[in-house]
Amino acid sequence: MSKYVKNLITDELRNRLTGVEHALLVSIAGMDANKNSRLRTELRGKNIKLLMIKNSLARRAAEGTPLAAAFEEMEGSLALVWGSEDVVSLAKEVVRLSEDKEFALLEPRGGVMDGGRLSADQVKQVSKWPSRQEQLSILLGQILSPGANLVSQLKSAGGALASQIKQKSEGESSEDAAAPDAAAPDAAAPEAAAG
Repeated sequence: MSKYVKNLITDELRNRLTGVEHALLVSIAGMDANKNSRLRTELRGKNIKLLMIKNSLARRAAEGTPLAAAFEEMEGSLALVWGSEDVVSLAKEVVRLSEDKEFALLEPRGGVMDGGRLSADQVKQVSKWPSRQEQLSILLGQILSPGANLVSQLKSAGGALASQIKQKSEGESSEDAAAPDAAAPDAAAPEAAAG
């Protein structure tokens, strides 16, 4: 390949990877075309991109970017995987697919997260972390929990007070209803005495 063609490919790769800060490297060596196509379709459904890439060209394209660390000490035929909501969701999906019998040849080989290089074992560890969505729900639960406790405590005290007031008012209205009946015999007695 001529230097001119390499530069064109490197520029194209650099443009495609602009803004990508987290990515994983996987090996799909030996996977037939049909399985490769199904794998790409599965990934595309999760907004994940897969790109077969020559290591030397990838190193040149990633030079000076956060992705540069991913290609350190990497050898063999590799594919770059990026996208999804966050790096944890990406790792979860790659590990899930690598454990699927249909895609048994898919093997996580490493990657980059926050500018730091990930090994294959670290990719599997990252896949066990809560995703961004899960972290937000945990955080929201922690934020709402004290408020919910406070509301329930205020509501229970307020409810007890309201119940006591209601009972007291019902007691007074029954006393008021009983009072005219008690007064009526007294009023009838003077009339009888007068008659």
